[in-house]
Amino acid sequence: MPPLIWESRPDGLRAPAIVCAFEGWNDAGEAASAALTFLGSAFSATRFARLDPEDFFDFQATRPTVRLVEGRTRAVEWPEVEIWAARAPHAPRDLVLVSGPEPSMRWRSFCAAIIELSEALGAQLAVTLGALLADVPHTRPVPLVGLASDEALVERHALQTTSYEGPTGITGVLYTAFQDAGIPSVSLWASVPHYVAAAPNPKASLALVRKLEGLVGVNVDAGDLETAAADYERRVTAAVAGDDDVRQFVERLEQAADAEAPEPTSEDVPSGDVIAREFQRFLQQRPPE
Repeated sequence: MPPLIWESRPDGLRAPAIVCAFEGWNDAGEAASAALTFLGSAFSATRFARLDPEDFFDFQATRPTVRLVEGRTRAVEWPEVEIWAARAPHAPRDLVLVSGPEPSMRWRSFCAAIIELSEALGAQLAVTLGALLADVPHTRPVPLVGLASDEALVERHALQTTSYEGPTGITGVLYTAFQDAGIPSVSLWASVPHYVAAAPNPKASLALVRKLEGLVGVNVDAGDLETAAADYERRVTAAVAGDDDVRQFVERLEQAADAEAPEPTSEDVPSGDVIAREFQRFLQQRPPE
């Protein structure tokens, strides 16, 4: 049986962008996977395909779970990579969302299945989302870094590039597979404070969602995520204030972040034309009411 299992065929997807995020090593603070889940919920995404887990997961490392059905029957739920269609009727393109745990093995075959999916749907852009632990303070804007297959994408979306070399996860491997397949691609990463690594980080999720909006040309009502991000910052600030050592450490991170932040110039301020175009796009994607 082929690893890509179609449950239905989504018809009429417009200039689709495929967006991928995976739980695990690539997902500090659950920021990337939560961002993708939020997008799926915002656009009422529907599942239409999945990848057979048998070929890609070590079930001792990523174990299936058992649940009760109607209080009697036991059902086994296997770890799966799910594929969803998210239609954005007032935007220029629709989204295909790929989410699930990071696979344990056969990464090249896994990537080949995702490329097969992308080509079958005529994907015009691919974006991988990730999050990493870094020496950054929770009180400052979330640093984002990215790679793009096309230098024009880097310039158009003001991506802060990275010179990282070292171990990578499925996110990095899949980004390269998209490049090799000739699909325009972007790899976008959010930095998460390492001193609160265990807590879900909605502030980083919000930063990924906002950057993704510009990349793929959609607008999302992220009010709930904004509220969660503000609550996260308040709770972490309160916890940090109760420990002098941690508070002093965070203050040093804040000083370093402020020192590295470039002074704004006229080139950093969007022109009136750019603001007008972005606002017009926002209005076009609002419901009629």
